[in-house]
Amino acid sequence: MNKLAIVKPDLPKLAVWKFASCDGCQLSLLDCEDELLPMTEILQISNFPEASKVKVEGPYDLSLVEGSISTEADKERIQEVRKQSKVLITIGACATAGGIQALRNFANLDDYMNVVYARPDYIQSLATSTPISQHVHVDYELHGCPINKYQLLEVITSFIRGKKPAVSSSSVCTECKKKGNVCVTVAYGIPCLGPVTHAGCGALCPSYRRGCYGCYGPKETANPLALTRWWEQELNTESQSIKHLLRNFNCASEPFKAASEHYEQ
Repeated sequence: MNKLAIVKPDLPKLAVWKFASCDGCQLSLLDCEDELLPMTEILQISNFPEASKVKVEGPYDLSLVEGSISTEADKERIQEVRKQSKVLITIGACATAGGIQALRNFANLDDYMNVVYARPDYIQSLATSTPISQHVHVDYELHGCPINKYQLLEVITSFIRGKKPAVSSSSVCTECKKKGNVCVTVAYGIPCLGPVTHAGCGALCPSYRRGCYGCYGPKETANPLALTRWWEQELNTESQSIKHLLRNFNCASEPFKAASEHYEQ
């Protein structure tokens, strides 16, 4: 039996659930490698199909949920997950904002299905892709596409120990400053969502002279429209380019969604 599947009934139970997603955020947990096995000393990984076939029955002390709600079956299943979970944490852009698949929310789903599938009548899908929080109570949201594995470890251990996770609510700009990056907007005139995007990626794109495209979602009290209007005035950025930049992994998050709709014309 693999070590992740050893039953330790005296420890808190952790479950990991997948909905509509690419599995990237679950893989971030597996990527913890050296940290993952010591974690089994403070919790029991009870339900994690990506890592083990063994399943320990709930209820669960802590559930991590990846993916958005995209089907009627998903709407029913997330209710059951919530009932079995003392604490429910959503991980990644799909679970917290609907994901890249939420681009369907701005169009007609039937039009897409008729183009993509030879037999669209076999497809059972909702017209929208929505975050978990629109269907059940969520205790904490961890943003990113994919999530930062160190932030994930902080969130898991914090909830097991009954304390608030120490995850930064600052923007990507703070990460650029820490790395000594030259601002790509000021220096090169490149549109960058860094000022309105959650920190967590380590300023990956700006470190390679590319503007941030918001994969960690809008930070608290973000005002993307004020930023994009400045791009228009100072950088001569075209409306269509702005709309495309806002509509990616977190397109259905309210600040990005509202700002992108301003550029529908």
